[in-house]
Amino acid sequence: MWKRIKAVTNIKEAFLIITRSRISKLLLCGLAISMAAAVQPQSQVHASETDEALTFSNASVHDPSIIQDQKSGMYYVFGSHIAAAKSTDLINWQNFTNGYASVDNTIYGDLSENLSESFAWAGEDDADSTGGYAVWAPDVIWNKQYRNTDGSKGAYMLYYSVSSTYIRSAIGLAVSKNIEGPYAYVDTIIYSGFQEEEAYDANSDVNKQWESTNIDELIEEGVLEEPNPEWFTENGAYNNAEYTNAIDANILYDKQGKLWMTYGSWSGGTFILELDKKTGIPLYPGQDGVTKDGRMIDRYFGTKIAAGYGRSSEGTYAVYDKEAGYYYLYLTYGGLASDGGYQMRQFRSKSITGPYVDAAGNEAVYPESFDKGVGNFPGVNDHDAIGNKLIGNFLFSRELGEDGTGDGVGYLSAGHNSYYIDAKADKEFLVFHTRFPNKGETHEVRVHQTFKNSNAWPVPTPYRYVGETITGVTQAEVAGTYKFINHGHEITGQLTESTFVQLQDNGTVAGAQEGTWRLYDGYRAELKLADGTYDGVFISQWDPTTEAWVMTFSGMSENGQVIWGSQTSTATDSEQMEKIKAELTESMPDSVMKDIVLPTTAAGGSTIQWTSSDPAVISETGIVTRPEAGQPAALVTLTALIQNELQSEQLSFAIQVEPKEAGKLSAYYSFDGTYTNAAGDQTEAQVTGDRINNTGGAVSFVEGVKGQAASFDGKSGLSLGKGLITQNAYTVAFWIKPTELKQFTTAFFGAATEQSWISLTPVGPANQTMLWSGQQWYDAPIGSTITAGAWTHLAFTVDAGQISVYVNGEEKFTGEAFPNIFEGSAAAFSLGVNYWDQPFKGLIDELYIQDGIVLPADEIKALYEEAPAAIPVAPLAEESISQSTLLYGALVFGAVAVARVPLQHLKKSEE
Repeated sequence: MWKRIKAVTNIKEAFLIITRSRISKLLLCGLAISMAAAVQPQSQVHASETDEALTFSNASVHDPSIIQDQKSGMYYVFGSHIAAAKSTDLINWQNFTNGYASVDNTIYGDLSENLSESFAWAGEDDADSTGGYAVWAPDVIWNKQYRNTDGSKGAYMLYYSVSSTYIRSAIGLAVSKNIEGPYAYVDTIIYSGFQEEEAYDANSDVNKQWESTNIDELIEEGVLEEPNPEWFTENGAYNNAEYTNAIDANILYDKQGKLWMTYGSWSGGTFILELDKKTGIPLYPGQDGVTKDGRMIDRYFGTKIAAGYGRSSEGTYAVYDKEAGYYYLYLTYGGLASDGGYQMRQFRSKSITGPYVDAAGNEAVYPESFDKGVGNFPGVNDHDAIGNKLIGNFLFSRELGEDGTGDGVGYLSAGHNSYYIDAKADKEFLVFHTRFPNKGETHEVRVHQTFKNSNAWPVPTPYRYVGETITGVTQAEVAGTYKFINHGHEITGQLTESTFVQLQDNGTVAGAQEGTWRLYDGYRAELKLADGTYDGVFISQWDPTTEAWVMTFSGMSENGQVIWGSQTSTATDSEQMEKIKAELTESMPDSVMKDIVLPTTAAGGSTIQWTSSDPAVISETGIVTRPEAGQPAALVTLTALIQNELQSEQLSFAIQVEPKEAGKLSAYYSFDGTYTNAAGDQTEAQVTGDRINNTGGAVSFVEGVKGQAASFDGKSGLSLGKGLITQNAYTVAFWIKPTELKQFTTAFFGAATEQSWISLTPVGPANQTMLWSGQQWYDAPIGSTITAGAWTHLAFTVDAGQISVYVNGEEKFTGEAFPNIFEGSAAAFSLGVNYWDQPFKGLIDELYIQDGIVLPADEIKALYEEAPAAIPVAPLAEESISQSTLLYGALVFGAVAVARVPLQHLKKSEE
């Protein structure tokens, strides 16, 4: 759960994946919860193989841990951010929790009070969780032998994690007789990140000395004699090269009925402890030792079973398979963001305490040669060959002219899984969260059915579960052309797109792969390819792109690599040409204001070559250069030459290129007792609830920098409307005085879509004030955090990708390649709220937005230095007066004065 969103600046190296879920656990998990919860259409899924379209209810639960309530038969997944969802069929999911609500919390009741003993160490308004909570990755299990305080037996036990830094964390236990809660606190059972002597993290008053944990109590009780000196480095710091970060608990029974907990993230790896079934508390070993094969047994942490030395590895989940006779262990490598290469790995053992090995025989515990000292090492991927890799970043690509719509179906950073064996249905399932190509950091739960290959390794099938059951198939049914994915062994954020292979009638494999294949035992598949022999199954599954049932195959090699295949329909060259022409015609715009995508490949191996009647306006690669403001629109003819092996046809498209708009002041909000925009369309901002698309809030007016300011209560925001920025050049400036600082809370937010946005947040990743953008991820940090309780002037400019961020008139960040979010869109804008995060609490004053105007650094400085009340009305022709003075001076005196500002500042917004 080391988690961090994509950065394209130096912060990436320092922080990528190093703040375990500062994004996932504080943003990205919560990011899509509200989005998915807001769209939960009721639907029915038909598992029979008909052509009737299937629909789904999706839920966002990061790090989903699955359990079936044996009383009701309902399936539940519990995850980070106190998110949870339930389903009757593993297909349609409904969120039912209220996240970090501190009062009447669905799971914990009074959150702060109930978990106060855990929060005394980590996870509440402390260090990396400043301004909020960090409660992560729970696991729930029914224990019929648990002794409740009322003397009764049986309870749902929930093991949760709290965390304040990448190593200072703890695991706690809470119980309930109702699976949906609320759960009552029992104890905090494992701590990590402690030091030998008194010490403190930044933004924290928690004493990290080991006596602040439960270790001193265990010594008093005689469970431990003393602290293990190996827990500490020479300077007394926590030795995280050997010992773990205490999060990601997973609870399971062994074949003898004993209860165990696996846990751990990055740092020193994954450990296992036996639990007392009556209390749920660990049976700490009390003594140090080693296993027969040389692995660590620690007096407090237990037996090491996987990973270590600061390499990426988290989300431990173990399950005992009685039929196979193995304990299967799942871990997730990489970083959780969409570009982090998050991916599930698999091991197994005949003993619950290990050793665990992969298909190639590699041990799950990393070798001592990996030891680089204390710290975590994102980007060091020397463990990439260890563990069966189940799913990487992939896309079953859909090309122009193929059946279906869209780009295809695929996943990014699928991971932190749980696993469910349904003995009654004789089915097994891999349950995980995933992000998606071209959808930013939005994530949802996915369930894939798995089948053991002939070597007893569970292998996931290519598509999400919709109720399918495996049956015997024929040679004729499985022969054909397939889209092919090899998930490989790499830890990478790169996307693997499908290629084509043919399983030919004569048993050979042709196309992008060569070799042989065979169908055996009714539905089993074997493919012998150049890089190994893959064994798995054929099964008919629902393809969401074509909305049809298709034959698929999945298999794993002797080296632990997984391949997938999805059968495609066939069409003659002439039929394919007509489909390509029809879709291309439908997709081409009549007019444009930004670059357009001109496809160069299409279905069936077809190619497309483009020519332009005016390459200076629209190039042959789709680069658009708009006429200057005041010039007429340009008309360009694009011609597509479509070719396949037997045919060649041309299509031409007349496209109008709109001229640039004149620069203008599109918004000025004084907040002097009014929400009115004194520029642009003169409309009023609308008060929202705790999200940009909610209602019911309240924003008042109090004394500000000049006159009054808008006062935000931490529960509300302001929607500024749409279309305030429509170009790839703009300036935004305002004064801000936060009452409190909460990570990822936005001050100024603009979004073309829920995936494509910018946000100026007082506290972003690495606890820095920054402007960042989603989908095309970009970070622009200022190098520090603005001060709560004090006024600060913030401004940023964007000029065709050149980004500058200013604090109190001084440039604090400059960079290139900032994404073009707003050009050609009717983007929505807001103050204090976005689609996901906790609202802003504090004051905002004197906001103005210039669309098509980029103020230079000296004029940004003038905005900060000039006393607003003294700014005069500037004469129209006096070029020595700055643009900012003209704008502020005009607006101080209202609409009549505004009319005197040069036309380029005043052109009415066009939405």
